[in-house]
Amino acid sequence: MSAETQQETLGFQTEVKQLLHLMIHSLYSNKEIFLRELISNASDAADKLRFEALANNDLYEGNGELNIRIDFNAAAKTITIADNGIGMGRQDVIDHLGTIAKSGTSQFLSELSGDQKKDSQLIGQFGVGFYSAFIVADKVEVFTRRAGESAAEGVHWTSQGEGEFTIATVDKPQRGTTIVLHLKEGEEEFADGFRLRNLVRKYSDHISLPVIMQSEPAPAEEGEEPAAPEDETVNSATALWTRSKSELSEDDYKEFYKHVSHDFQEPMKWSHNRVEGKLEYTSLLYTPAHAPYDLWNRDTPRGLKLYVQRVFIMDEADQFLPMYLRFIKGVVDTNDLSLNVSREILQKDPVVDKLRAQLTKRALDMLGKLAKNDPEQYAKFWTEFGEVLKEGPAEDQANRETVLKLLRFASTQNDSAEQSVSLEDYVSRMQEGQEKIYYTVAENYNTAKHSPHLEIFRKKGIEVLLMSDRVDEWMMSQLFDFDGKSFQDVSKGDLDLGETENEDEKKAQEETAKEMEGLTERLKASLDAQVSEVRVTHRLTDSPACVVLGAYDMGMQMRKIMEAAGQAVPDTKPIFEINPEHALVSKLDQEADEDRFNELALVVFEQAQLAAGGQLDDPAAYVNRLNKLLVNLIS
Repeated sequence: MSAETQQETLGFQTEVKQLLHLMIHSLYSNKEIFLRELISNASDAADKLRFEALANNDLYEGNGELNIRIDFNAAAKTITIADNGIGMGRQDVIDHLGTIAKSGTSQFLSELSGDQKKDSQLIGQFGVGFYSAFIVADKVEVFTRRAGESAAEGVHWTSQGEGEFTIATVDKPQRGTTIVLHLKEGEEEFADGFRLRNLVRKYSDHISLPVIMQSEPAPAEEGEEPAAPEDETVNSATALWTRSKSELSEDDYKEFYKHVSHDFQEPMKWSHNRVEGKLEYTSLLYTPAHAPYDLWNRDTPRGLKLYVQRVFIMDEADQFLPMYLRFIKGVVDTNDLSLNVSREILQKDPVVDKLRAQLTKRALDMLGKLAKNDPEQYAKFWTEFGEVLKEGPAEDQANRETVLKLLRFASTQNDSAEQSVSLEDYVSRMQEGQEKIYYTVAENYNTAKHSPHLEIFRKKGIEVLLMSDRVDEWMMSQLFDFDGKSFQDVSKGDLDLGETENEDEKKAQEETAKEMEGLTERLKASLDAQVSEVRVTHRLTDSPACVVLGAYDMGMQMRKIMEAAGQAVPDTKPIFEINPEHALVSKLDQEADEDRFNELALVVFEQAQLAAGGQLDDPAAYVNRLNKLLVNLIS
């Protein structure tokens, strides 16, 4: 290569500096992944060249034989990984090697704790990529030229992985990218043919591109010339998803997942299928073991790798799975789309709709089998991805029942916040005469668990689902029934216990309500500004009172979420229900002094608000009222 020109030194983006430091200090125990990451990037570069060459065959520059080449020099302590893929221009190099373009990078970095074990897992979810080279190298050089540009437009990038990098223009006759790693002191083990071959076979055997190394000839006999080394393909060089399941091992599937997802942790579950008939496709879908750091950013690029007739078309094709399955990784390869397909065409092609329907069913079937055959693993899956799956029933009417069976909840049946109860479990335990699935939604598990609305259910031994995820109230507003049983929020509307209440109980409630009409009318007059109605409850056994929302009113959890987001919320008043058996209510009924009655009524109402997880408009006034009552009680 000729002398370098247009040389300049630039600083790394702040996030790159942090990531480099963390990787070098957190991933030292798994340092050999650097080769997998660099080979994976080289494979992606070849895929992108194939795709762009569909529209412009000149990009091949007369050489369509794509491969990855690995060389080493033990004396110089270097490893070289070269590909003849799409390559990069000068600005590409600055953008891709000097910055991290991923959305949410700052949030990701803020979650790193300094604990090497935990941080290494999080970095794995972020994707290690090119920067993994600095785990074993104290200097990295990149020589690259984009396909279609002249040899004089080559780029030489170099850095020691600290604060800055140098970039210069250089002649590069061959398109593609060559990376030279100058190994750190103590990392010389990697400049060894046997070691490198083993790593390729261990981590990158599934790469569809040939990975080429020079053979290591056997020692020559005395007096003979040593045999010249020859090029040999180290890996299988066949796209893994095209191979038969019977010839693939679990390790093959696991390593391919790491390639396709850039996650260095093993997947939890996978599903490999080949379909022939009216629709022909092969799919390989994976469920990760851990949620990515940006799972809740719905704008994050997501989706499957799309191939058409074994030709790579695009990364992150998001048309093939619904949003609530955005955590699924994998590949779909079909013969039923054209090679010149684009994202715009994908949105209109009826074949895509058919593929989406089938791939969604396969993904849900994979999760269903995991739930049925390995509940312990499914519990781990639910901890990571359960809240996302709860978006499914509203977003996917076609698979609503299937998704509902996959949901898990906390319940009064258990003593922990663990979400382990399925709707099928709940229905199987329903009491004789019970016609509804009862639930409550609160800001957190403890508020839900101790809600006064549960008192009558505990007394009768009726199970209630306890919900506290941010998505829960929105989800339940979209659901009406499961297995023929309707849902009822125990904190909203009239409480209907069905045939679990006998006629004597119902009659007694009616008589009590009539007897307490004087008190309920008095309370309504006192609390008119705060409540829409006052009535006798049959929800409570221990508490003096509770607040109940109208059947179609927005719940407290949703109100808080919307208010926090600056959204307007409807101005509605709750229903105030009193327990006639409680001593405090009896005291209210007997209170003749109107001022004291009003003070006590307001205190009981505000206590009910707090018990339901609500917030008081004027907490200080509530404390003053309570203190005043306590002083009177003491004196």
